[in-house]
Amino acid sequence: MKKLILLTTTSVLLASCVSQKKYTELSDNHDKTKQELVDTKANLQQCLIDKDVNANKVATLESQVTDLQEDKRTALKQVEGLTVLTQTSTESMKEVIGQLSEKDKYINGIREAMTQKDSINMAIKYHLTKELADGIQDEDITIDVEKTVVFINIADKLLFNSGSSTVSNRAQEILGKVATVISTRPEMEVMVEGYTDDVPISRKDIKDNWDLSTKRATAVVRVLQNDHGVDPKRLTAAGRSEYMPIATNDTASGRAANRRTRIVILPRLEEFFEILEQKPE
Repeated sequence: MKKLILLTTTSVLLASCVSQKKYTELSDNHDKTKQELVDTKANLQQCLIDKDVNANKVATLESQVTDLQEDKRTALKQVEGLTVLTQTSTESMKEVIGQLSEKDKYINGIREAMTQKDSINMAIKYHLTKELADGIQDEDITIDVEKTVVFINIADKLLFNSGSSTVSNRAQEILGKVATVISTRPEMEVMVEGYTDDVPISRKDIKDNWDLSTKRATAVVRVLQNDHGVDPKRLTAAGRSEYMPIATNDTASGRAANRRTRIVILPRLEEFFEILEQKPE
C-alpha cells in the first residue's frame, strides 16, 4: 500500500514538472514573439517615415531638374542675344575706330596748321628783331612769341611825349619798321593796345587814363594806316588804361614800365574757326 501511494505521488509530481516546463517555454516564446511584433511595427513606422522623406527628396530633385532646364533655356536665349549683340558691337567698334581714325587726321591737320602758324610767327619775330635792330638799339622795345601770337612792347617814351597822344618823330621810324614786317603777312590781324600808369591825368583834351590809353592806341593805328599803308581792316585800337600793369606803380621805374604800347600780331579768328569747322576727309 505504501508503495502504491509513493508511486502515485511520484507520477503526479512528474506530470506537474512537465507542465511547468512547457508553460515556461511557451511564455518565453510569447514574449519573444511580442517583442518581434513591436520591433516589426517600429521598423514599419521607420520605413513609412523614410518613404515620406525620400518622396520629398524626389520632389525637390524634380523641382531642381525643372529649374535647371529652365535656366538652360534662358542661358541659350542669352547666348543667342549675346551673339547678336557681339556682332552689332563689332560693327559699332569698327565704325568708332574708323571715326577715331578720321578725327586723328583732323587733329593732325589742326596741329600742322598751328605748327605752320608758329613757324610764321617765329619768322615775324626774326624779321622784326632784325628790322628794329638796324639803327634802333633800345631795351625799351621787346618782342615775344606766345603760342600763335607775336607781342611787340614799346615803352611810351619812344612813341609819345609825357601826357601826350601825338606820335613823335622817332616813333615814325620805329612804326615804319614794324609796318614793313606786318605788311608781308596780310593774313594776320594787328591790335594796338595802349597802357598807362595809375597817376591821374586831366587835361583839356584828355579826360583820364582811359582816354589817354585809347587816344595813344588810335594814334599808332592812324600812323600804320596813313603813313605806312597798312590795311585798316586788319587794325584794331584798344585802350587798357591803368588796369593791366606789368610792374608796381609804387616806383618811378615801375610806372615807366607800365606806360607802354603793345602791338599784337595774331592770326585772323575767322581763319582759325574755319580750320576747326573743316570736316575730316
